[in-house]
Amino acid sequence: MERACEKQDSVCNLVAVFENNRTPGEALGSHSLEDQPHSPEHQLSLSPEPWEAPPVKEALKSEFRPVSRTYLSSLKNKLSSGAWRRSCQPGVSPGPETQEPEEKRVVRELLETEQAYVARLHLLDQVFFQELLREAGRSKAFPEDVVKLIFSNISSIYRFHAQFFLPELQRRVDDWAATPRIGDVIQKLAPFLKMYSEYVKNFERAAELLATWMDKSQPFQEVVTRIQCSEASGSLTLQHHMLEPVQRIPRYELLLKEYVQKLPAQAPDLEDAQRALDMIFSAAQHSNAAIAEMERLQGLWDVYQRLGLEDDIVDPSNTLLREGPVLKISFRRSDPMERYLVLFNNMLLYCVPRVLQVGAQFQVRTRIDVAGMKVRELTDAEFPHSFLVSGKQRTLELQARSRDEMVSWMQACQAAIDQVEKRSETFKAAVQGPQGDTQEPKPQVEELGLRAPQWVRDKMVTMCMRCQEPFNALTRRRHHCRACGYVVCAKCSDYRAELKYDSNRPNRVCLTCYTFLTGNVLPQGKEDKRRGILEKEASAAPDQSLVCSFLQLIGDKCSRSLPRSWCVIPRDDPLVLYVYAAPQDTKAHTSIPLLGYQVISGPQGDPRVFQLQQSGQQYTFKAESVELQGRWVTAIKRAASGWTPEGPDEEDVSD
Repeated sequence: MERACEKQDSVCNLVAVFENNRTPGEALGSHSLEDQPHSPEHQLSLSPEPWEAPPVKEALKSEFRPVSRTYLSSLKNKLSSGAWRRSCQPGVSPGPETQEPEEKRVVRELLETEQAYVARLHLLDQVFFQELLREAGRSKAFPEDVVKLIFSNISSIYRFHAQFFLPELQRRVDDWAATPRIGDVIQKLAPFLKMYSEYVKNFERAAELLATWMDKSQPFQEVVTRIQCSEASGSLTLQHHMLEPVQRIPRYELLLKEYVQKLPAQAPDLEDAQRALDMIFSAAQHSNAAIAEMERLQGLWDVYQRLGLEDDIVDPSNTLLREGPVLKISFRRSDPMERYLVLFNNMLLYCVPRVLQVGAQFQVRTRIDVAGMKVRELTDAEFPHSFLVSGKQRTLELQARSRDEMVSWMQACQAAIDQVEKRSETFKAAVQGPQGDTQEPKPQVEELGLRAPQWVRDKMVTMCMRCQEPFNALTRRRHHCRACGYVVCAKCSDYRAELKYDSNRPNRVCLTCYTFLTGNVLPQGKEDKRRGILEKEASAAPDQSLVCSFLQLIGDKCSRSLPRSWCVIPRDDPLVLYVYAAPQDTKAHTSIPLLGYQVISGPQGDPRVFQLQQSGQQYTFKAESVELQGRWVTAIKRAASGWTPEGPDEEDVSD
């Protein structure tokens, strides 16, 4: 008992040191400390002038390292870590002669650490805080509001622990023989620990303000340095002292966990102690939520700064889901371009790097709403790991650097889409009520004008996808229909229609889309002409063909201008081989009826080459692989014998 009293006196002495370390003649109002008696035992370890400012060189040696968000995040993961437990072990442990129950030893440790903690809060609130406030009011060198922002609600926390928590705990320990329990005390006071969430949420901003004003204001720096160099501060910086409240609740939880474990099975305090532990855990979760909210807002602010703080983007209620660089597949250029995506819970920002990165690093090129957005993987041999993002405002073909990265982006986008759709369904159910419309909505067959289309790449076609006339660099150039995304010539796209996804602004569209969107009858003389024998779409999709791939047509006049051709045996015309200049062409430059043809190996000794021969006619093809050559030979032999598929699910050899 004597030992406990000695430790208690030592803590009281430490508080007295804080109270006596004041510049004579300075008043504190209701918190004045200069009227306290300066007893000899309180001044044994003090220098004659403890508050005297240190030399300038010595003051400049003090360096303040900002506490990172990573460290704050780690606090949430350490609630059950033994590291906290070891870090708060008292310096002096009971000797072997102490024969007190284990649970009482834990309670005594809780009391001792609480006494030291209250002394630290006293230093923060009554010394640092009050001294800085008084200097701000006297010199006007820095605003009082800055001081209040740095210390947040530390005064409320100090008063709660000094006037309520510590006295209640002390009384219970003093009367332990008659009332060996603390669970009821902690239950009564634990709800007030939620006030820590405000302090924790403000901590990083407070650390930044402290570092800023230490550099910016000489009087501010002098006050802080003077107190830090005193014996009362224990050679620790103000920032280290400010970290104590952030760490306190996890320490409560660990000590209380140990207390519950040490209690006997029939202890009267077991039930109350377990309830108290649950309440402390709830307070810790409240504090963790404050840290998470702080990190969310800080992450948003960092992104908004890199995007230039545009008014229509900055929204503190947003949640950042993912960001990072991607490659944009261009419909004109052959090489993809570097771009940057930022995915929030309600929108996807498509950004381009700024040439002069003064302030903002990226410029927002397009904002795509998550509501109505679709995402899917693209099967493109030329651009692996590519995926499509289709929204109301724009459709993007994007390429990731690896498959894992592509999957991660697609999963993040789909999760955002699912969340928006879930909220929308919940809202509709709430509006309609239990007697609402239960009829299934009809699927939207046509989305022309309602959402941005996927543009067909220029190199995928060699002719207009409407009139089948070949393109050239002078008289028939490529244009894109803004409604369907087809590549068309100027004559076929000489129309304008309002598109909903572009805020009902008039856009260039092809004749077919113009008729659909406006309802106008085809202009005189522009009716669709009758389809020719070669006017069959190139059926690039495997499910629309028996086999399709690129082949090189050797010896043909087209082979001089085209290194390879897109060849298709359509499922709806299985006895004819169509040869196109590009996969998206709607008119083939050659068609070969396969019935009666013989298929033989090529004369060049290359296993990828095969020939078609019949009555003096001969075609020589070269596949990109031996395996692909085998599939073509099998398909052509079937067609040459008159075989046709009987159903859509019948086995095929499509690529």
